[in-house]
Amino acid sequence: MKTKDPAAIRAAIEEKSTLRPRDIAHAIGVSEAAVAATDVGRTMRRIEASPDRLMPHICDLGDVMALTRNESAVHERTGRYEEWHSGSHASMVLGSEIDLRIFPRHWCHGFAYQSEGNTKGPTRSIQIFDTFGEAVHKVYPRDGTDLDLWDRMVDALATDNTSDSVTVEPLPDPEGAKTRPEKADALREAWRRMTDTHQFLRLVSKFRMNRLGAYRIAGAPFARPLAPQAVDAALGRVAENGTQIMLFVGNRGCIQIHSGKIETLKQMGPWQNVLDERFNLHLRIDQIAEAWLVQKPTKRGMALSVEAFDAEGRLILQLFGLRKEHADYTHAFAEMAEALPVLETVE
Repeated sequence: MKTKDPAAIRAAIEEKSTLRPRDIAHAIGVSEAAVAATDVGRTMRRIEASPDRLMPHICDLGDVMALTRNESAVHERTGRYEEWHSGSHASMVLGSEIDLRIFPRHWCHGFAYQSEGNTKGPTRSIQIFDTFGEAVHKVYPRDGTDLDLWDRMVDALATDNTSDSVTVEPLPDPEGAKTRPEKADALREAWRRMTDTHQFLRLVSKFRMNRLGAYRIAGAPFARPLAPQAVDAALGRVAENGTQIMLFVGNRGCIQIHSGKIETLKQMGPWQNVLDERFNLHLRIDQIAEAWLVQKPTKRGMALSVEAFDAEGRLILQLFGLRKEHADYTHAFAEMAEALPVLETVE
């Protein structure tokens, strides 16, 4: 990232006032956290970014909107933060609507935004960024939010840091697909012995590969390449037939999960959008470079997923069939997924 002083960033923001902060950051070559920091002392206050400090407060607020995104997908879910489970490596919010997997070491810079300029009343948000200044997670009030508790939360978490600049690390180069073809047989054998999907990343790490690299060398039936348009087709088909799914969107510091139906799809330019009452997804379908149909053995049977990656090998999203105690949609999901367009060859 280029280094710019806060005054130069503010001038650029004025010039590009119609853009969202993330787009402004990209346009002027700084981090989104740097854009946020320039307003400290005006609409922004610095707050503690620790999930252990923040989440117990958010759990008391009532209905809010949780937002987690990466470069190609934005996941927005309205609901309550219900059960907070702390962990040093991974923490969780487990609720009927807000469902998060949090990696605390990436929660580095916290800001609380409040503007009185909106005719509908003050606009508020909580914004968390990682060491690279990229957005990890954001929270916005909704009609059911207790705003008095929100303001007390911000006061409780506010820090003494009033600097209008932020120090971030340079973004690492994209990892791409890490493959070791000579380990293909060992990978397949270990894959067959899996009993839980959470074992997968540890498994591929043991072979010094990553998710996409393992998919590329494992072959059928473990991972089968789909045409990139298969992801959009999958969204359309589950919306049409009512199959309930789990839809994961994540980044370094947070994974956000929607469980249930998707109903209203509306494409606008390169964005495919789910526009349901309490769940929105905004997906850059033009940035899907690879799609895969993946199966992993578990104690409860085979877990089948449709997964999308961008041109630099970054995971965009994952779709699974929802399995509940009294409603199992995995078979309907598998039927849909098996009929998706297949990519015959992979470069």
